[in-house]
Amino acid sequence: MKKKLLTLLLSIALSCLKLYAQQTSIYPTNWWVGMKMNHVQLLIRSENIALSHQKVTINYPGITLLKTHRFENPKYTAVDILIGAASKPGDVNIMFNDGVKTSVIKWPLLAKPTGNGTRYAQGVTSADFIDLLLTDRFSNGDTTNDRVKGMKDQSLNRDSMYLRHGGDLQGILNHINYFKSLGVTTLWLTPVMENDMPNRTEHGYAITDHYKIDPRYGSAALYTKLSNTLHQNGMKLIMDVVYNHTGLYHFLEQDPPAADWMHRWPKFTQTIYREQTQFDPYAAPSDKKKMTDGWFTAEMPDVNQSNPFMANYIIQNIIWYVQKFGIDGIRIDTYTYNSMAFANRCNQAIMDEFPKITLFGETRVFGVANQAYFNQNIFNLPFKSNLQGSVDFQCLYFGIIPALTQPFGWTDGVNKLYYTLSSDFLNKDATRNVLLLDNHDEPRFFSVVGEDAEKQKMGYEWLLTCRGIPQLYYGSEVLLKGFTNPDGLVRADFPGGWAGDKKNAFTAQGLTGNELAVQSLVKKLGNFRKGSTALKTGKMMHYIPVDGLYVYFRYDARQTIMCVMNTAKTESTVDFSKYAERTTGFTKAKNVISGEMLEASGKIAIPAMRMWVLELSN
Repeated sequence: MKKKLLTLLLSIALSCLKLYAQQTSIYPTNWWVGMKMNHVQLLIRSENIALSHQKVTINYPGITLLKTHRFENPKYTAVDILIGAASKPGDVNIMFNDGVKTSVIKWPLLAKPTGNGTRYAQGVTSADFIDLLLTDRFSNGDTTNDRVKGMKDQSLNRDSMYLRHGGDLQGILNHINYFKSLGVTTLWLTPVMENDMPNRTEHGYAITDHYKIDPRYGSAALYTKLSNTLHQNGMKLIMDVVYNHTGLYHFLEQDPPAADWMHRWPKFTQTIYREQTQFDPYAAPSDKKKMTDGWFTAEMPDVNQSNPFMANYIIQNIIWYVQKFGIDGIRIDTYTYNSMAFANRCNQAIMDEFPKITLFGETRVFGVANQAYFNQNIFNLPFKSNLQGSVDFQCLYFGIIPALTQPFGWTDGVNKLYYTLSSDFLNKDATRNVLLLDNHDEPRFFSVVGEDAEKQKMGYEWLLTCRGIPQLYYGSEVLLKGFTNPDGLVRADFPGGWAGDKKNAFTAQGLTGNELAVQSLVKKLGNFRKGSTALKTGKMMHYIPVDGLYVYFRYDARQTIMCVMNTAKTESTVDFSKYAERTTGFTKAKNVISGEMLEASGKIAIPAMRMWVLELSN
């Protein structure tokens, strides 16, 4: 009888411990031995007990518990630990004692992967070609996760731009060969973390759990498989991160450790969206505060980066992702809305841990100097940014768009592209900026240029030959169109990504002649670029535009590429002798797209609104 009673009591105790473990979470969810960041702050959250009344101890070889922190909300505690050089991989027992009983949570300490390290944080450079994907809108590879029981957004309707469509990680995995056929070397996915919001979850920027892959996309195992598959195919992965805000239903907003983990206002206060307040010498402090501390939207609480616990939570999470999933580059959302001091600190922590990694920010601003302020730059100012590069909206807004849509003038048309590129001196290294024609927040380029397929081709010829890192937006290579009023119109499904699609860009089924032609151009030039040292890492020289004709060169000791852009409404004459610094010694010019051979001497006519990419040779 006593034995049965003891067995029953033991079973109850084990069940209680299991329930306790299930309802207690630790962030980060694990760490690794041998990391440069070996001082780690564990945020512990319990659903069923008051952690503020618990004594926390750790007894594990090599790990030292440095300090325990209490919060207003008794469900939380934080402990600072030092993971010593002698630490070995294993399950770390974190013990909680309320004066009567002791409970234990196991926290995994893992071994860092062995090998040459190239799988991790290789960096993304001007030698790469990025494809930006909205996972929900690219391809549905697994219909079983289209809806997930218990999640707030149960929508599934491809006829609505704001509801979920079912795209997922498996859909991306199914089409690796398509990306390779385009010459793409790198995939950038909008955030894949959980967005357990009631609506508008297609974009991924309202994160509700930083340590969970959204189950409608797949799992952590599938995200790992995507990373591994890309690397096995000589490709790379960019993660989209958000320092600035979370989703309204994030547990740190719904049930925070203390009120100051997010910025609080007497009434809802939205950011003023004016990046100038970050550097304007005349800016009113109240305007600057609204810019950095105002909420991005009512559904996106603004992170208080001055709170040291919240700052640690964000920084450790990004380092965790890079290490766990083999991330090669990081795009930082809403960069200009952050505390710049925090942004620098976060960037530096990531670069210290992963010296080769690439960081670039969404600096969606209006002015070349404005953008350069947020990059590593030449300015002698009290604040000095350590951000390597930006999404180059200046070359979009004040470069390629006016070049192809405005009449030529002293300050108009293609001259704007020339002027914008001439301001590259403001950056420490402008080749680290990411060039684009469109993205998930911008009008589709095909619509911007009046649905003119020839102008779309010119856009891609520029994108893939100019300095910087070129970025494609999924589907624009087959002429997806739409303006951003509203933004859902530029987030259409990729044709062929769903069973039964009448048009299929993977197989060319149903594509029009223009759609095929533009896709073919991207494939041809994208793959040519992969073997072109001049386009990947060469220098750039350009000449002042004349009557709408803009000529620039990409070159190195091995190769010279001559790019001729005629933005005039009439035929133009190309006189090779005008560009003698770069054309002397060459007798032939091969059109990379058509294969046509030209004489690289004398004069030749280029049709109106056409661009040539010419490889010069003897």
